[in-house]
Amino acid sequence: MNLVRLARSFGDAWKGVKYVFKHEQNFRFQAAAALAVLAAGVALKLERAEFVLVFFLIIAVLVLELINSAVEKFADLLKPRLSHQIEVIKDIMAAVVFLAAFGSLVIGLIIFWPHLGIDLD
Repeated sequence: MNLVRLARSFGDAWKGVKYVFKHEQNFRFQAAAALAVLAAGVALKLERAEFVLVFFLIIAVLVLELINSAVEKFADLLKPRLSHQIEVIKDIMAAVVFLAAFGSLVIGLIIFWPHLGIDLD
């Protein structure tokens, strides 16, 4: 195993995360929301399985946002922004992230609700 190459690989990955964080507003929002949700999970003492699921959902949404950003950059190389096909690809990728985020929100509410002590009766 070449440790120099491994370290360079991790460095390149971190540069990608920093680039998206700097240039993509949605990623910054999602990262801030992730930190808030993790803090709430610690404060509310989620069960281990609940915390693992919440963490998995956070990572899934952030990874999908990274993929969305990469696809958008690649699509811009192929055709100008005015291309209808590129617009459709970007809309589909945005829908992928939106559905993942929405599904994560719903699952998060299901997980967090009992810990909030709110009675609807």
